[in-house]
Amino acid sequence: MRVGVLALQGDFREHADLLTGMGAEPVLVRHADALRGIDALVIPGGESTTIGKLAERFELLEPLREVVRLGTPTLGTCAGLIFLATATTGPSQIHLGLLDVVVERNAFGTQVDSFEADLDVSGLADPVHAVFIRAPVVAKVGAEVEVLAAVGEDPVMVRQGNIVATSFHPELTGETRIHELILRGEG
Repeated sequence: MRVGVLALQGDFREHADLLTGMGAEPVLVRHADALRGIDALVIPGGESTTIGKLAERFELLEPLREVVRLGTPTLGTCAGLIFLATATTGPSQIHLGLLDVVVERNAFGTQVDSFEADLDVSGLADPVHAVFIRAPVVAKVGAEVEVLAAVGEDPVMVRQGNIVATSFHPELTGETRIHELILRGEG
C-alpha cells in the first residue's frame, strides 16, 4: 500500500518511519505528481500556518483537496487536523476546508503545557497513549463529524467520511492503531 505523507514541514519523517514499520510504502509528497497512485494520505503535525503557506506556494492546495474529495483515506495529526478543518477560532489561515470542524489552536497552552494521556477511542478496545504538543481541540463539530475521543469535554479525535483527524501525535509513541484506520480504508 502506497501512503502519501505531506512532507513540506513538520514530523513527516516520523509518520514515514511508522508506516514503513507497518509494511506500507510511504511516498513523501512535495509536489502534485507524488499524489498519483497513493492509497491513503497523511498530513502530519508541525506548524499549520507554515504548512498552509507552503502548500499554496507549491500549488498543492487543489491537488490535495481533489485526492481527499475522491475518497482517499486521510489522516491528519495536530497541525494536519487544523489544515484539514474549515476554520480556526483565531486568526485566519489557509485551510483545505474538507473537515467540517472549527479548531482552536494551542488550546491546552504553550510548549511547556504539552502532556501525555491515555484516551478511550471509540472502536478500539484498549486506550491509546497520546502525546499532545501545543495541541489544538475541536471547538465546533459539524453534523457529519463523529467524535472518537475527547480530553474532558474537548474533542481530540474525529472522523468524517474518509478523514480521521487527531489533536495528538500517534507517530511519536509507535501507536499504529490510528494509522491502521486509514490503511484499512476506515478513514
